[in-house]
Formats: sequence, structure tokens, C-alpha cells
Amino acid sequence: MKIIALEEHMLPRDIIEAAGVDLGIRAGKKAAELDDLGEERLRIMDAAGIDMQVLSALSYFVQGLEPELAVDVNHKINDRLAETVTNKPDRFQAFAALPMSDPIAAAAELTRCVEELGFLGAMIHGQTNGIFLDDPSMRPVLQAAARLDVPIYLHPAPGPEIVQEAYYSGLDPEVAACLSTSGWGWHSECGMHVLRMVASGVFEELPELKLIVGHMGEGLPFHIDRIESMLNPVVTGHSLSVAETLRRNLYLTTSGYNFDVPLLCAIASFGVDHIMFSVDHPFADSKKATTYLETAPVQPADLEKIAHGNVEALLRMN
Repeated sequence: MKIIALEEHMLPRDIIEAAGVDLGIRAGKKAAELDDLGEERLRIMDAAGIDMQVLSALSYFVQGLEPELAVDVNHKINDRLAETVTNKPDRFQAFAALPMSDPIAAAAELTRCVEELGFLGAMIHGQTNGIFLDDPSMRPVLQAAARLDVPIYLHPAPGPEIVQEAYYSGLDPEVAACLSTSGWGWHSECGMHVLRMVASGVFEELPELKLIVGHMGEGLPFHIDRIESMLNPVVTGHSLSVAETLRRNLYLTTSGYNFDVPLLCAIASFGVDHIMFSVDHPFADSKKATTYLETAPVQPADLEKIAHGNVEALLRMN
């Protein structure tokens, strides 16, 4: 079975160090693996049976830099991604990293990456300096994605500083770093971000905009009926209900989740055509992810969709 992994991170060490960026406690431990775009990454893919990775920079460290620096650093990261794809197009494709502190420049960079470099979309990491994607200032990026007919992969990122202080202060630094990110915090943060976009009418204005989220939907499949019953009555004037909008515009990946219950919940809530495979390399184990995928309790035809068919259709890879 062909397997395409959709949320697979990289971050070139030389570019990040030159920009003076500190990766912090958790990402810093993975710096070497993030930097590797060569034989070791391919060895891991081959051992797990992964045919292709769609690469994305772990760019929440750089998307919110001072605008001029953000433009320069993200441009260099995207050129490195493009070089990697050019060298092995049968094994790698890419999502663009965008300088979100300058939305006009970010829209231009997305256009460059898609039209000139052949990228398949972009990955944006949460809010940028406290500004969420539903803010009118961010509309140029969303409009560019809709015009180019490419998705935005909305990856979680740490919340604004005021949230970090309120929820995670007083804890051991390593515990706080985990709890505020992959241990819980950024899943709820990302799910809330998606709902902001729905509630504010982003998808009414841009009904063709496609959004991807990882980690089996960032909690949205489990909560979708509650969201519909509580939020929909106060989100008025839209052509579709909140749940209908989510099911039309949102796509989910499995990244980091290798369990029956969340997979079956995601399929039941969004339909199998909106579910795609991911590992979350290097923060999750590739072999564990593919082993689970191959034994997941779904029909063979649906398994093929999750493993490669849905992403090929969404990203027009054929």
C-alpha cells in the first residue's frame, strides 16, 4: 500500500542559527533530526514503509519575527525545501513557510512557492504575535490560498504570552513546555483557532478555502455535536451551520494518534474522505504510525484513501 505522510517537519539548523533563533527545550532536542533532509530521514521512511513525506518547516519560531527578517528567513527555508524536492521529487514534496508578521509579503511568498517552486500549499503555526487568522489583516494570505487552490495546514503553536502565564506558570519548566504544547495546550488552542475562523465568517467569504489540521482533528471530531448545538444558534447569517462548514472546509490528519477510538471518531464526524495519514516526524515514531495504519479497523478501500488517495486528491498530486 502506498503511504504519503503529510505533517513531517524540518528546520535547517544553519538558517535558524544565523537568524539567532532559540529552539527552546523541546524542539531543541530534535534539532539534528529537523535539520536532516538526507539519508537518515530516508532510512526512517523506508523502514516504516513511507513512500513520500510532504515536508513543512517547524516555522512558528520564525513566522512572527520582525517583518524584514521573517521575509528573509522564510524565503531561505523555502528555497532549501525546494532544493530537497528537486533532488528527490518521488520522495518529498513541500508546504511553504510564510512570514506571517507581514501578511502582504506572506501572500507573495505563498504565490512564489506555489507558482514557481511547485509547492502544494502552506503550513501556518497558530496565531502570529497574538493575531489569529480570522483577523482582517491576515486576509491577503487566505485569499492567496483560495485563489491558488491550495490548502493551509494550520499547525498548533504556543498561545499568546498572557495565556501561557495564566495557564502554565508555576510548573516545572519542562512540564509547562509539554503541557502547553503537545501534552494538551496547543490542541485546544488550534481547535479554538479553527472555530474562530468559522464563527467570524472566513469560510462564508472564502467558501473554497481548504484548511487542514493534524492530531486527528485537534479535538473537533469529539466535540462537533456539542459545538453545533451550542455555537450555531449564536453564529447567525451564515449559509451553512457551524458543523456543515467544518465538514465542507476542514480536513484532518492522523499525526501522532495511533488509536482506534480517535480514528473512528474522526471518520464518524467528518467522513473518511476528509482523513489523511501523517506521522509528525520527528516528534512521533514513523514505524509505529504505519504499523497502526496497516491494522486500523477500516475497510481496505477506506484505508487506501487515508494512506494516500485523499491527499493525492486534495493536493492534486496526480
